[in-house]
Amino acid sequence: MPRTPAERLKDTLSRLEKDVDAWVATAGEGPCMVPLSFLWDGETLLISTAARTPTARNLVADGRVRVGVGLTRDVVLIEGTAEAVRPQELPEATGDAFAAKTGFDPRALSSPYLYFRIRPVWVQAWREEDELAGRDLMRDGEWLDA
Repeated sequence: MPRTPAERLKDTLSRLEKDVDAWVATAGEGPCMVPLSFLWDGETLLISTAARTPTARNLVADGRVRVGVGLTRDVVLIEGTAEAVRPQELPEATGDAFAAKTGFDPRALSSPYLYFRIRPVWVQAWREEDELAGRDLMRDGEWLDA
């Protein structure tokens, strides 16, 4: 049985809160898709990558991003905009929360890293074919009524 919109939204928010890793896709110099850890704060995803990676360069240049969280049969797809945040600009509590959740603290590394705050614009979630209808949970940055 397909989930109700309310169940699907609840499951999606739970996945964003509990999952640690996602596939992050960008384009610019060339398409790039990499696995990265993330922190969900209830409104945005926070990721981090080395400043010289194609992902970082693409996000700095364009800011458009797609993120896939979960398994192929229980997926959350997010399209959003990313804003670069230098480690020294990140609130200490946020950096600590990111490090605690992901087991990775870019602030402690000698090579330059950037954080990116991803604001979702469009969110979809589905498990099987019977959930393809109604898979949009957010459009234009606004959660749809569940």
